[in-house]
Amino acid sequence: MRGHSRRSRDESVEINITAFMNLMVVLVPFLLITAVFSQLTVLELNLPAGSQAQQDEDKKKNLVLEILIYSDRMEIVDRNSGPIKIVRNIAGKYDYTSMISTLKAIKARYYKVAEITLLLEEETPYDVLIQTMDRVRYYDETIKGQEISRELFPNISIGDTPPDTSAKAVPAASGGQS
Repeated sequence: MRGHSRRSRDESVEINITAFMNLMVVLVPFLLITAVFSQLTVLELNLPAGSQAQQDEDKKKNLVLEILIYSDRMEIVDRNSGPIKIVRNIAGKYDYTSMISTLKAIKARYYKVAEITLLLEEETPYDVLIQTMDRVRYYDETIKGQEISRELFPNISIGDTPPDTSAKAVPAASGGQS
């Protein structure tokens, strides 16, 4: 019996790794394909400065563009000269089409300006902020059948709107007295 056990120890065993190699052949392309979808995008935002030096610098510039976002409208404003356009909501939704056409006209006139400030009410939904940011940064234009992305105002600052003093807000504050 002893001779039999010696023979089995001396024989070399061959390892079959075919199944493992097949698994690797399938996994490697799968991991490479899914890696593309896991990229993150970071958007750098600036907070508006409240210092006197910043205000003096803003007065020197031709245009300091702001969009005030209220629950019933968006106001496109030049901080130095005042309102440019009030874009009212249509059927309870923000009219981004009118806003973009106004911003395109402003960009055509002030092509070097790249900054814009979005001022939001306290209760503004996060989705509205994101949609507005996406639309003020770039717009798509079709030229000869091809969609081309054009820059509007990519440098975005955010802040709080001043209190709403529109005619709609005044009657609510008066308490309905005549």
